[in-house]
Amino acid sequence: MENQQTSQALYQSLWNCADILRSKMDANEYKSYLLGTIFYKYLSDKLLYFVAKTMEQETDDLQEAQRIYEETYTDEEMHGDLLEVLHDDPEIGYIIEPSLTFTALVNQANSGEFQLEFLAQGFRNIEQSNETFENLFEDIDLYSKKLGQTPQRQNATISSIMKELSVLNLAGHNGDVLGDAYEYLISQFASDSGKKAGEFYTPQPVAKLMTKIVMQGRENKKGFTIYDPTMGSGSLLLNAKKYSNEPGTISYYGQELNTSTYNLARMNMILHGVAVNHQILNNADTLDQDWPSEEPTDFDGVLMNPPYSANWNADKGFLQDQRFSQFGVLAPKSKADFAFLLHGFYHLKHNGGLMAIVLPHGVLFRGAAEGKIRQALLDEGSIYAVIGLPSNIFYNTSIPTTVIILKKDRTERDVLFIDASGEFNKGKNQNSMTDEHIQKILDAYANRENISKFAHLATFEEIKENDYNLNIPRYVDTFEEEEVVPLTEIVKNMKSTRNEIEEKTNELNSMLAELVGTDDASDKELKSFLADLLG
Repeated sequence: MENQQTSQALYQSLWNCADILRSKMDANEYKSYLLGTIFYKYLSDKLLYFVAKTMEQETDDLQEAQRIYEETYTDEEMHGDLLEVLHDDPEIGYIIEPSLTFTALVNQANSGEFQLEFLAQGFRNIEQSNETFENLFEDIDLYSKKLGQTPQRQNATISSIMKELSVLNLAGHNGDVLGDAYEYLISQFASDSGKKAGEFYTPQPVAKLMTKIVMQGRENKKGFTIYDPTMGSGSLLLNAKKYSNEPGTISYYGQELNTSTYNLARMNMILHGVAVNHQILNNADTLDQDWPSEEPTDFDGVLMNPPYSANWNADKGFLQDQRFSQFGVLAPKSKADFAFLLHGFYHLKHNGGLMAIVLPHGVLFRGAAEGKIRQALLDEGSIYAVIGLPSNIFYNTSIPTTVIILKKDRTERDVLFIDASGEFNKGKNQNSMTDEHIQKILDAYANRENISKFAHLATFEEIKENDYNLNIPRYVDTFEEEEVVPLTEIVKNMKSTRNEIEEKTNELNSMLAELVGTDDASDKELKSFLADLLG
């Protein structure tokens, strides 16, 4: 209950901060300020409590911890040892000068002495501590005119945000509670700012479905490796932690093209308590150059929600790229869907690896190069299941999507089709999937049996007969025949309707007949109108 209360306080405080910025910029911009500032407070608070504990003066009072840190830091005999402990400790690994901690800066803000340069220097302190934090705050422009036209107004805006956050006990949170609250906020930004921010977030119900499928039967595996080459803010990757019984042993591999979003993922990992040596993240173009190219290059699980039907290079040179070469053709330049799929599939482990990717339905039936790639995957038995999701459940698109499950080294070539397009609760702006909807899909996936109007296990011969077209309605018939109404009942309904019309018409005519004009001229005009109307 306490964790729930602290999370609610965190949500509320962050939205109060959002209110400060909402009139100045859109959500896609102010997310960097809020998420960066809360992350800075988390690191600062964590450092202060750590120092107090190390000095055997453990406290839950940040002001007291600040005093202990200042005294220890300025003590000539202890200064060097303290810096060494902070730098070498696996839970810390960074240093913030006492005058630049979040607590110190809020004290300055309360006394009117705060300057933006102090916070900027605090960011630099952390970034220069070690490579884990390098360039972590580079997207936060503290001197943006959007914060205020003058330095004084910019100071006031950031001061207001820091004061709002100062009441929260972030370091006292369980790591996952803070991480989940942070992730909750990311999802709110995605819905608040539409397509632009939604690109880096997969709704939790979809993430849960994909992750549970990929981890099915391997919940107790130690050293599980998970890879997302289009990781966004890292939320999809971090689901593995929720459904593993050995979460501390998972290694997370992820790549993201957008630098701002890549930095969000790094913060998200740290806030979820993922050890630095278990997060291997890269900021680059997944399709342009293969990564990772050094061991390990294949993974137990691959999770992907790439940008749909994006443009990519598609240069003929990619036909020599080992990710695509065995297929002899490339995904179209204007539709990179299969390029993303083949990249993820290439990095999937043989013998037990499992991949789940969300894509638009077009990949199931489009021809030309995409048809050839799809046929090659089906001939190998690599496509294990196709799940149709409801429309309007993603933040950045209302189109229905499909989750494709892939495996390597299968002896069978059948494909399970699940039509879950009706498994949702309708919302005002967006549809949602409940745990019951997800469990129904998971049960059908695990049983791998035919379920009327919901699931069908198609043989390879069926798929060949359909010319390798995987459009779900070809395999799962959801057609509902309309009930046949007897002719006698139709005639009866028509008579009833006709009588009702006649009755209402007579009522209307009676009411019109009672109308009179306000003078002779208008009365004459009214009677003429009624004569024409009533024939």
